[in-house]
Amino acid sequence: MLFLVATPIGHLSDITFRAIETLNLCDYILCEDTRHSLILLRHYKIQKPLKSYHKFNEASQTDQIVHDLKLGKKIALISDAGTPGISDPGADLVKVCIKNNISITSIPGPCAAIQALSCSGLTTDRFQFVGFLARKENELKQELKSILSYEGTTICYESPHRIVSVLKLIHEINPTRYLVLARELTKKFEEIIRGTAIELLAHWNETPLKGEFVLLFSQSTQAEKIDWEQLTPKEHVELLQTAYGITRQEAIKIAAELRGVPKRQVYNQVQIKE
Repeated sequence: MLFLVATPIGHLSDITFRAIETLNLCDYILCEDTRHSLILLRHYKIQKPLKSYHKFNEASQTDQIVHDLKLGKKIALISDAGTPGISDPGADLVKVCIKNNISITSIPGPCAAIQALSCSGLTTDRFQFVGFLARKENELKQELKSILSYEGTTICYESPHRIVSVLKLIHEINPTRYLVLARELTKKFEEIIRGTAIELLAHWNETPLKGEFVLLFSQSTQAEKIDWEQLTPKEHVELLQTAYGITRQEAIKIAAELRGVPKRQVYNQVQIKE
């Protein structure tokens, strides 16, 4: 049997009794990085053979793993952090096991996506997880447009090396969208920041970008489905004010960005005094 065992995403205490029992009964443990996983196993005095299983060697390792499982061996699969099979090679091994009628069970536990969602303050009755965002800019733009039109919360993962460029692109496409950015979850320096893309960028300009990020998008609003090009500048500003509860000056700034015109032009057309 293949056991998918969830492990801590930061704090070593975030592991279940069942996970420890399972790791102790298995014949060996598959992991992404043996050095990283040894820290957890030594902490809980688990003495089992570790075998490396990651995206660079999964093709060469899978046949032997399937062979061992068919012989009746009990094998645990863990990732560097969280639940295996979520945006990592474990998903492919699960598919192979299903094809070969090999039993699989999951030992539940931490998952960064769900951890971030639960304390995000965003809607939780409808959400989607999209893993890591596309790397090429054109593909990323199309993916972001799809995410921004979703009528629920969207969760994705992103690296510290790309988060700034992603936020800048979100600001270009939809400067009003409310976002939540979580990093270092369950660790000493856990941080959850909320606001628009430009507000998050302002925060990260003053804070070192470390750790993996979970980025959450609030659901699309009815106001965003309205074709603002059919609205007068005044109607557009009023719509933004009503939809997002912002001041008229803030609405003028956003309307100008969306229309691609100077703020002064929108201001003059709306005809309000500064």
